[in-house]
Amino acid sequence: MKKILVANRGEIAIRVMKTAQKMGIKTVAVYSTADRNAPHVRFADEAVWIGESPSNQSYLLGSKIIEVAKELNVDAIHPGYGFLSENAEFAQEAERNGIIFIGPKAKAIEIMGSKLAAKDAVMKYNIPMVPGVDHAIIDIDEAKRTATTIGFPILIKASAGGGGKGMRVVEKENDFESQMNRAISEAVAAFGDGSVFIEKYVAFSRHIEIQIMADSHGNVLYLFERECSIQRRHQKVIEEAPSSVLSPETRKKMGEAAVLVAKSCDYLGAGTVEFLYDENDNFYFLEMNTRLQVEHPVTELISGVDLVEMQIRVARGEALAIKQEDLEIKGHAMELRVYAEDPMNDFLPSVGHLDVYQLPVGEGVRVDNGFEQGMDIPIYYDPMLSKLITYGKTREESIQLMLKAIDGYKIEGVQTTLPFGKFVFEHEAFRSGHFDTNFVKKYYNGDVLKNQKAKEAEIAALIALKQYFEDQKILRLPN
Repeated sequence: MKKILVANRGEIAIRVMKTAQKMGIKTVAVYSTADRNAPHVRFADEAVWIGESPSNQSYLLGSKIIEVAKELNVDAIHPGYGFLSENAEFAQEAERNGIIFIGPKAKAIEIMGSKLAAKDAVMKYNIPMVPGVDHAIIDIDEAKRTATTIGFPILIKASAGGGGKGMRVVEKENDFESQMNRAISEAVAAFGDGSVFIEKYVAFSRHIEIQIMADSHGNVLYLFERECSIQRRHQKVIEEAPSSVLSPETRKKMGEAAVLVAKSCDYLGAGTVEFLYDENDNFYFLEMNTRLQVEHPVTELISGVDLVEMQIRVARGEALAIKQEDLEIKGHAMELRVYAEDPMNDFLPSVGHLDVYQLPVGEGVRVDNGFEQGMDIPIYYDPMLSKLITYGKTREESIQLMLKAIDGYKIEGVQTTLPFGKFVFEHEAFRSGHFDTNFVKKYYNGDVLKNQKAKEAEIAALIALKQYFEDQKILRLPN
């Protein structure tokens, strides 16, 4: 493998290229009009324009990307995450053209891409699942009967996708019909498929995911868990590894269950198996993500492995160089996704110009970044600027490093999730480890930050006033 095309943009494109270059592999970037001056374009050995700014005219053009790969004699394509990373057709087309797809085979992507097919595949392994239906529903009357049988609160979920789209929690029967209609229309808009399914809503749950890696020689590893319970709109904002609530016994059980999920679809490469974990130490299979996750750095830091390097080695047919017993957890890592969003206004995207953009540095601080000062944030893509990751010997040390690093960011021109991150990392519920997926609903609203900002401004004004009077005294001193 001498040359890899990275079919992505931003921080993940640079992240993949760094490892490829470390392995002596040349890299090719692709870019849209909006990204023509982006850092990932300059970072690569070669770069090719693939279309206009909207992703359906550039980053989602699988055939165009494969055409570019063939023209430049590319050996493999790394899809990153998002865009074409879980597109079975794209994986298949790459293979048909003699290009290695750095990810699982199309069949595994297809099975795990449908939440219902995934549940069906793992059922024979006796892996616990949340009570619910085992088929897609579009008919509202049937859905209502099912919901009543399961018992409220229930969760409506789009069968064809994730990322919180087409997902609705319904607390009572009266709200069911309107929420069902909204879930279906969201699912159609996001995935072109309105089928949904219904399952019991586990109210006080944690969102725990297990990182797995599988080679083509029958070996599957689990690289421990990530805690992903701090979410807004069912999407993760903060992740950590390991979780503060899992016992070694539960960790082993969940890890072994994740390995069975991988085996159920003859998996290859890096993948993540997601579970719900309740207050009674029960866990339930949710879904499998057939790609590298946004939050993979926290796993890399506690396990001491480079997951992208493992992906590349496995894709070129190598057997995994480590065994399960070689892996151990060392230290604790935290990640904050730094989005250009306004946490004081319901996390709405905050597009604009990065007038100031300076990143924190220091021991135990890692920033996976895709932007630089002076750039505009395009409206066409996910608004994530960078990921702030900290690593310490203990959870407490990692939190303290995170708070210091948040203060080390200097961003002007757009609103970001940094103040929200600070709020979470300082909150007693988070620091004590006693929280669940309802953290934002329970403890946070935009007014909290507005009041905090007003207090900070008041204190700053008082300090400035005090300094003014001190300066006046000095000026009035006789010669």
